[in-house]
Amino acid sequence: MSKSGIAAVLSFLVPGVGQLYNGAFLRCIFWLIVTPGLWIGSGGWLGWICHLISAYTAYQYAKRSGD
Repeated sequence: MSKSGIAAVLSFLVPGVGQLYNGAFLRCIFWLIVTPGLWIGSGGWLGWICHLISAYTAYQYAKRSGD
């Protein structure tokens, strides 16, 4: 599996971990803080959206970084 694929899977499972894998520490912190807040604040509805967006952004960041 490519680096971008691994980053996407990691971020889908735990938002922010794919960003950490890519070396984007501040993005990691952002997702690790925002996602639980949206899970709790929305009763779980917006949490899944964070998982998907986090996975997509981790994938795109890895692709731009040269995979």
